[in-house]
Amino acid sequence: IRWLLSVLLCVCVCVCLYMPLHLFIVACCYFICLSVLDPQFYPARQSIRLDPKGKSLKDEEVLQHLPVGTTATFYFRDLGAQISWVTVFLTEYTGPLVIYLLFYFRVPFIYAPKYDFTTSKHWVVHLACMCHSFHYVKRLLETLFVHRFSHGTMPLRNIFKNCTYYWGFAAWMAYYINHPLYTPPIYGEQQIRLALIIFLFCQFGNFSIHIALRNLRPPGSKTRKIPYPTKNPFTWIFLLVSCPNYTYELGSWLGFTLMTQCLPVAFFTLVGFIQMTVWAKGKHRSYLKEFRDYPPLRSPILPFVL
Repeated sequence: IRWLLSVLLCVCVCVCLYMPLHLFIVACCYFICLSVLDPQFYPARQSIRLDPKGKSLKDEEVLQHLPVGTTATFYFRDLGAQISWVTVFLTEYTGPLVIYLLFYFRVPFIYAPKYDFTTSKHWVVHLACMCHSFHYVKRLLETLFVHRFSHGTMPLRNIFKNCTYYWGFAAWMAYYINHPLYTPPIYGEQQIRLALIIFLFCQFGNFSIHIALRNLRPPGSKTRKIPYPTKNPFTWIFLLVSCPNYTYELGSWLGFTLMTQCLPVAFFTLVGFIQMTVWAKGKHRSYLKEFRDYPPLRSPILPFVL
């Protein structure tokens, strides 16, 4: 009965708006029936397009505002099984947190038996564990209480790729940092303290940017606005960069690399920088395309450079 009432309501709306009835039939009835008759094609799994190679239509787009005439052809694409972004992020970030601690506590079967449940004599190893744990606890809390996602889901297959990346690198880094033969940074305490300052500064900067971005989007909304600096000094970098959350994220891992002086950490930082650069350039192009008055001085991720 609910589906019948929905169809009748849509018919009335189309008639009132002088919309061609066949547009309604193609754009509405077909996809509603598809969801009902074949439950595997739930709405989040459907991609509706005006062109086979074009972008998917947004959920909030109205039929009468689309660039179509009296006739229109809509193309359906199955996006595959979907999973919520919150679930993906929680899974991605819980793994590195737990995996790193397993190496830190030196549980059996990782190092030689004589090192089981022993602790490192270097205080930088304990500091690195605290920083790494702080980073991922922060990410988990932000996922639960800060982030507002413009898209509710992502393809299920991506979670395996993402977890392999985060979990694998966490294990690789933790193995060497917590290894019994690990040696501290060459410049000692001065290098470690400088690295800690850089790490904490960028962590608070990253959190400040996430809060600023959250405040741009009201709850339940998908509206996009140009982010500008606020009274928080950490957000002033918006004057020069489109995606300062990535800038601060890069700075955090550079600090962690300097702190541990560990090659796997440096490699993880490099790979992360490359990926974040791709994301930042995409968002920067999106801002320029969507907002004509977008600040021209901004770079995607690094001021005046990249």
